[in-house]
Amino acid sequence: MHRVTECKASQDYRLWLRFDDGMEGSVFLGNLLEVRAFRGWRDVERFCRVAVDPAAATVVWDDGIRLDPDILYQDLLSGRPGKGFSLPGLAPAAE
Repeated sequence: MHRVTECKASQDYRLWLRFDDGMEGSVFLGNLLEVRAFRGWRDVERFCRVAVDPAAATVVWDDGIRLDPDILYQDLLSGRPGKGFSLPGLAPAAE
């Protein structure tokens, strides 16, 4: 399992990540704005309030959205900047 150690969101819906093995880079998440669970991110300030959950070692938002660190890692490894993020790795807030 890969562990996110740092993150920073930007107003162009990119999420910069650093992992515990030193891997770092950005993924584009703006393509998720039409998915119901992520519509709150249309307020870019809300998107930018991302944090690392140290217990889960992944990125989280205050509305309960969290992203799978292994999928984020694979997205960085794929070397496809700007291609976005695949939906199967997303975990919207529990209801």
